[in-house]
Amino acid sequence: MKIRNAIERFAEELDVGVFSIGFGVALIAIVVFFLHPEASAKKMGAANEYLWSEFMWVYVFSMFLMVVFSLWLMFGPWGDIKLGSPDESPEFSTPAFFAMMFSAGIAAGIVFWGPAEALFHYDTVPPLISAESQTQSAAIGAIQYTLFHWGISYWVPYLIVALPIAFFAYRRDAPMRISTLLAPFLGVDNLDRPIAKVVDILAVFATIGGIATTLGFVGSQFLTGLQYNYGVTLGDGGTILVITGMTLAFTASVVLGVKRGIRKVSMFNMYGFALLCLATFLLGPTTYIMNTGLQAIGEYANGFLRMSLYTNASGSGEWVGNWTVFYWAWVFSWAPFGGLFVARISRGRTIRQVTATALIGATVATIPWFLTMGGTAIHLERTGAAPMLAAVSEHGVAVSGFPLFANLPLGSLLSLVFMTLVITFFVTSADSSTLALGMLTTGGKEHPSTINRVLWGGLMGGLASLLIVGGGLDALRSSAIITGGPFAVIGVLAIVGMCLEFQRIRPVLQANTDDQSAEIDEQSPPVFATNTDDDD
Repeated sequence: MKIRNAIERFAEELDVGVFSIGFGVALIAIVVFFLHPEASAKKMGAANEYLWSEFMWVYVFSMFLMVVFSLWLMFGPWGDIKLGSPDESPEFSTPAFFAMMFSAGIAAGIVFWGPAEALFHYDTVPPLISAESQTQSAAIGAIQYTLFHWGISYWVPYLIVALPIAFFAYRRDAPMRISTLLAPFLGVDNLDRPIAKVVDILAVFATIGGIATTLGFVGSQFLTGLQYNYGVTLGDGGTILVITGMTLAFTASVVLGVKRGIRKVSMFNMYGFALLCLATFLLGPTTYIMNTGLQAIGEYANGFLRMSLYTNASGSGEWVGNWTVFYWAWVFSWAPFGGLFVARISRGRTIRQVTATALIGATVATIPWFLTMGGTAIHLERTGAAPMLAAVSEHGVAVSGFPLFANLPLGSLLSLVFMTLVITFFVTSADSSTLALGMLTTGGKEHPSTINRVLWGGLMGGLASLLIVGGGLDALRSSAIITGGPFAVIGVLAIVGMCLEFQRIRPVLQANTDDQSAEIDEQSPPVFATNTDDDD
């Protein structure tokens, strides 16, 4: 009887069009990649190169525009707008809210690239940094650029998607889905139009590409850790079994829901993350980390505008395409599900509170990790204490954290904690995206059916396994850039929509308009709606 009721609920709440197209195309992609892995990876690589070479400026300028607008939201008069009724309290405590935002938003990427990225830039210096390879100047520039890629800019696409969705969902009863970004133009009652369905389908594709990239990166890191630390080498079958096990773990978490599953795992992540960072800082080259890191922070702050708009127009642009554009595209592909998840947990908070949590809280939490891990990796290479670059050359980028911890006191314990974080961050990244896919394919249900979430969880695990086995890191990079591109444009559209809506309910020249008058103003229709009466 319970199974029958579960199937009936799954069928009743399903948005058949969005689910069928999204799930069907993803399934076809898995089959094609399984049958023709090399040809598929090659075509993805070609598409990737075309996008960053021809549309680099779109990725770079879109991100910069989002940063500027997010800062305006944090410091401007619209920051006081409540995501919910005026007297509504936040659903989650501030620590839980921050932990879930951080774990879902940066999670797997930070454990994969934390020890690795600065090491790469130290060896292959970014064109904007005037320094010779493997010098101290290169070390400072390497950490500077790592902070740029993972600092304030990284978080703004989530805000650009989350804030308008949360606003319309909690103040205008709009559905919790990506097409709600179109509400300022169409009206809340017209979000079932074909153009809205197209946006939701694009969001499904972007989410699939973004999370498959992440799960592939972190899955390969776990497998590399098994081999490097314990001499356990798995073939293709073993790889699929390991990823399947991780898939079952995050599926169980998402089935438990936000409060019982995702929130608890996210809090565990934050404690483990802070503990590992502090231990590495104290046991590692503390003085070198502080001296190099502080100067890198200064260079990051001083050169932020220049880095934000840098395209290496006088050169080939390849470095920018492989790093900055890849990161921006990756976070754009995460923006639909990351933004939707942030919207889901933001009820009762103001726009300023949500924005500050991301731009200040998350960035402040991120910087020490990259200073510590990047600084330690570079110091071990510079002093000859550990051949970090040689290890990466032999085992791949996924290995970078393990020789780092192996050369510190209590290295075995630190490596074990790191391996645990790899798994739990994998879980939080995957379960938040699976929840978002469920919401996207059920017309915006905040609590999609168990069957829906299990189906998406299985699909994500399968795609990640095939990318690891057949496509490698190049295919993973390509999938992120390909699927993230459309949301660079949709993000700009969301900014326009927020400007129209927030200016209408709280004009900038009347910044002291109280919440009661703002509620009255909300009754007027959206600017471009043809047949709306949203609040009637």
